[in-house]
Amino acid sequence: MKKIVLTAAAAVVIAAFTAPAPAFQGKKAAGGDAAKGKEVFEQCSVCHNADSDEKKMGPGLKGLFKKAKLSNGKPANEANIRAFVDQGGNGMPAYESILSKTEKDDLIAYLKTL
Repeated sequence: MKKIVLTAAAAVVIAAFTAPAPAFQGKKAAGGDAAKGKEVFEQCSVCHNADSDEKKMGPGLKGLFKKAKLSNGKPANEANIRAFVDQGGNGMPAYESILSKTEKDDLIAYLKTL
């Protein structure tokens, strides 16, 4: 009985150290390269200003992450901005299948610098 308990405890410890933690995965996924994101943004710059909050075809994105709400009324946070990029709306195309996950991570990192 004691051997079974020790074996089970050892298995739990090994699993804890070898399985990635969900919180860490989310932070890693949220990372990106802002310099590469600036290159990705070039296709967005047709409709969006990066250096101004003035509207072009779409809203200017300067200070995007400092705003309280997006144009759709949702809070300006990473999850909502990523969802808007993925799904599009208000004349903006959906980029879910156009941009890779890495490109979107890089784009979000760049948008945070504006």
